[in-house]
Amino acid sequence: MDKILEQSLLYDFYGELLTQHQKSIYEDFVLNDLSLGEIAEERNISRQAVYDIVKRCKKQLEGYEQKLHLLERFTKVKESVESIHAKAEEILQEPENTKRRFECAREIEVLSGEIIDVL
Repeated sequence: MDKILEQSLLYDFYGELLTQHQKSIYEDFVLNDLSLGEIAEERNISRQAVYDIVKRCKKQLEGYEQKLHLLERFTKVKESVESIHAKAEEILQEPENTKRRFECAREIEVLSGEIIDVL
């Protein structure tokens, strides 16, 4: 997974567990794509302080994920739903009462069972 996307998703899941100050700086760096220098100048703090806060936030968010696995579960469910969607499209394109149509329905059943297990 792209590192920026992963950081954004981790923030989406666990960002509320950061302090308001941490959230604000992390949002500026990751979501708003501001440089360390720009953030430091805007807040009248050192570039090193901004770097330390961003690094600490990243470590905290990754720590939450290691313990709770919410992003991992979300990713698995998303992949299964995408597969179900593709199988449903395949079923709709198959003529009625074909063996392939039945196989796709079976695959959808398995995938939906996996989602239920994850949840």
